[in-house]
Amino acid sequence: MSEFALDPNRTAVVVVDMQNGFAHPEGSLYAPGSGAAIEGGAELLGRAREAGAEVIYTRDVHPPEQFEDAHYYDEFDRWGEHVLEGSWEAEIVEQLTLEEEDRIVTKHTYDAFHQTGLDGYLGAHGIDDLLFCGTLANVCVLHTAGSAGLRDYRPVLIEDAIGYIEEDDREYALDHAGWLFGEVTDLNGLAFDAA
Repeated sequence: MSEFALDPNRTAVVVVDMQNGFAHPEGSLYAPGSGAAIEGGAELLGRAREAGAEVIYTRDVHPPEQFEDAHYYDEFDRWGEHVLEGSWEAEIVEQLTLEEEDRIVTKHTYDAFHQTGLDGYLGAHGIDDLLFCGTLANVCVLHTAGSAGLRDYRPVLIEDAIGYIEEDDREYALDHAGWLFGEVTDLNGLAFDAA
């Protein structure tokens, strides 16, 4: 892998949906591949914080009535009820430490830019480059990173810190991201270098 040297003053780590419902063995939508992404995510966060980069957590949260009037988009129909508002499932896994200065973006769809303040926050803080970790590779990571690319951010997916249900799903998502709108590296290929 080629080295990605990013300016920490213009970079944020986006931790996508590393919540109990997805990454804890007792979660209703737990996948072992999501649990396995915790270690890589923790390493990425430690390195980013040490360098001075921003940390942003996304939380997928659903009010129980969210899809009652849905015309077509109904995640409960597809996945069953999950990460309900105020539930243990909606909390970030305890292995990933939330610091006081971290930003939390609550989202209600696969895309963390959809009807949230994420874009405004990044622009106000001069952030251009986004390092993605979290879960699931081919769902919320892919849709949020793609949305970032369409907004002219530089999305970099950290492959050994991204969860999945099936290995093929992760490989597809990483290939698609690298081909269409972003870049892919691993933790060894990443460095922070202030300009």
